[in-house]
This record gives sequence, C-alpha cells and structure tokens, in this order.
Amino acid sequence: MTDQTVLYTPLLHIVLHQPEIPYNTGSVGRTCVAVGAKLWLVRPLGFRVDDYYLRRAGLDYWEHLAWQVVDDWEELRASLPDRCYWLFTKKAERSYLDASYRRGDVLVFGSESAGLPEALLADHTDTQLRIPTRPDVRSLNLSNAVAVASYEALRQWE
Repeated sequence: MTDQTVLYTPLLHIVLHQPEIPYNTGSVGRTCVAVGAKLWLVRPLGFRVDDYYLRRAGLDYWEHLAWQVVDDWEELRASLPDRCYWLFTKKAERSYLDASYRRGDVLVFGSESAGLPEALLADHTDTQLRIPTRPDVRSLNLSNAVAVASYEALRQWE
C-alpha cells in the first residue's frame, strides 16, 4: 500500500479503479486538491506512481494531495467502510444530478478504456450514475468526469 499523509480531512473520496493514463490521474489529483477530496487508486495501474507524466499533469499540486494506492477493491472497501459508493458508468440510467451527495461519500470511476468491471456494477445497481452526453460522444474524459461530479457534490452542500 502506498499512502500520502492526509493533509486535510477529505470532503469526498475519489476512486480511480485501474486507471491507465498518468496525465488523467494527475489532472484528477489536481481537482481533488481543489475540492478537498482524497484520491484513491486501485491497482493495477497503467503507470508508476512516481511517473513523470503523472506529476507533470498534477503540476505543483501533487505535494498538497491526500492520496492512497490499494491493491484491490476489497482493500478499498475495508479502508472506507460504511460509506455511500457512487459508481459512474455510461451504462447507468440515473443522472449524477439526481443523487444526493453527503460529505465523505465515495465517487468511483473506471479505467479509461474499459470503465468499471461488470461484477462491480452488478454489486452496486442502486448507486450507479451517469453523466449525460450527446450520442456522438461515448463518454467524457476521465478527469473531466471527476471534475463534473465533484463540483456537483460541492454545489449541493453550498
């Protein structure tokens, strides 16, 4: 397990399940600092956590980020028990705007090429959310999707 000392009490937990692209993860890290979220990365990762591109995309914000790497979904669940897990998938019927987010919730996003595994989605049928897009677009970029969802949670709290 890799763990960065918690620098703030997280308002949200952002999970990237098996992310592949370091630039996206770096950008998500920057968003996490901006909104006060902790970033969780579930292995396997498509890059090393000391990757130049990861840190480059996160710019100088990475040192302010609370983050942790876990080996699998079970370790994540053990680290964040008794939380509401919102799984973002293009397969969901429910819009992310129809969810009521609470402080401490967990927003889960899948890999750039495959999304979230079917078995994981099957275990969370009531908390799947989608960010609507026009039919011409398969999905939003991972870092954009995290930003959209995170700021909706903050909007609801303010």
